[in-house]
This record gives sequence, structure tokens and C-alpha cells, in this order.
Amino acid sequence: MNTTPPHGETSQRRTIIPWPLKLAYTAFTAVLTVYYWREYGPTNFLYFCDIALFLAVLAVWTEKPIYASMAAVGITIPQLLWQIDFLGAFAGVRVIGMTEYMFDDSISLIARGLSFFHFWLPILLLYLVWRLGYDRRALIGWTIIAWGAMLIAYFALPGPGDLLAFPNQPHNVNYVFGPDPETAQTWMPGWAWLSCLMLGLPALFYLPTHAALAYWDKQTRRVDVAPESGNRMPSAI
Repeated sequence: MNTTPPHGETSQRRTIIPWPLKLAYTAFTAVLTVYYWREYGPTNFLYFCDIALFLAVLAVWTEKPIYASMAAVGITIPQLLWQIDFLGAFAGVRVIGMTEYMFDDSISLIARGLSFFHFWLPILLLYLVWRLGYDRRALIGWTIIAWGAMLIAYFALPGPGDLLAFPNQPHNVNYVFGPDPETAQTWMPGWAWLSCLMLGLPALFYLPTHAALAYWDKQTRRVDVAPESGNRMPSAI
């Protein structure tokens, strides 16, 4: 974990994350939480991106690297796909289709505006990791959180075609029943699909992100803060 105060800041500085960012991000998350709870119910917050949203709140207030690191490991690559798909749709090119709802006029502008956090949240998380450092426990920590969310979604939440308690109730959360939110996959038994997710996501998404962030953090730590001038000086190692 990077314990060197980033970018010339001394250990006496009380806060690393600027106060305007802390307050603005917390206010946004509070508004989103109230709106989503009312529209979709509490189980909506089992989506990986929503979990990362709350971890980022912990990160900006505690300034502990573990929270930003776990969230970054979990959503950087998936949300990169969201970003690419959104930019493609904005340019009139269909890439995957996962962001088509962002251009659906039947969905309220408020809902679409709040959902735009999928685009900027990974950027914010990378900024937080840059400022706070990367905690290498993040890979294990996020994997445990993701497994827990998937198991709850599979065994306790509705799947495609199940009777919903209300129209907007989340179902097939984190795609534990298949890649189509409305239709369960039929290629393999349900438990096999879930197992593939639980093993495949860490191998294909989380581990590469962990390796990249750990390398980035290692390179950042090669530059230390000069004790007298406050300028960054090459490390002896």
C-alpha cells in the first residue's frame, strides 16, 4: 500500500481529498440513493456499480486506500465497456447496446442523468487511487464482496420471468441468470453459469485491473517527497 503523501503533500496535512469533492460526491450519492430506493427498491444496491459507489463514499471520507482500491478493481473494466458503448451510441454507432436506455426518451431525464455515474465513477476511482495509493488487499476484498452479491442475487432475488413485487423491481441482478436481463440462459445449468461468473470475473476483470493498479502504484512510489524542499525526488531504490 502506498503510504507516501502524494504530490508533494506532507504527512501533517489533514485531508488529501479536497473538501468540495467530498461534499459534492456525497450529496450526489445521497440523491441517487433516495431516488433509486424509491424507484427500484433496496435490492438495486446489490449491483456491483452501486456497491462501488458506496465504497467511494467511504474512500473520500476515511481516505483509506482499501475502499477506493476495491471499487476500482471491481468496476474499472466493466465500466470501460459502458463508456465505450455510451460514446458509440452518442455517435450513432451501436457497440454492445448496454447503454441504449440512456437515449430512451420514455425514461425520465433525472433517471438517465443519475445513471450517468457509470461513465464518470471509474474515472473518480482512479483519481482516488492516485491520491490515496493502491491497497493490494483489494483483489481479495472485492472478490469476496462480488461473490456475496452474486450468491444473494442468485438465491434470494428474482430471475428472468419471475413474478415481481413491483414493476421496477431489479431482477437478474449482476446477470447471475444469464447475459440477457429478461431471459435466463439455457446453454448450461444455472449453477454452472453462476460458477463461471464467480471464477471468470476475477480472472478476466479483477486480476488484470489489480495487476495494472499495483504496477502503477509501484511506479508512483519510486518518487519520494524531498524532506526539506517539498519537491519530488527520485528514490534511491
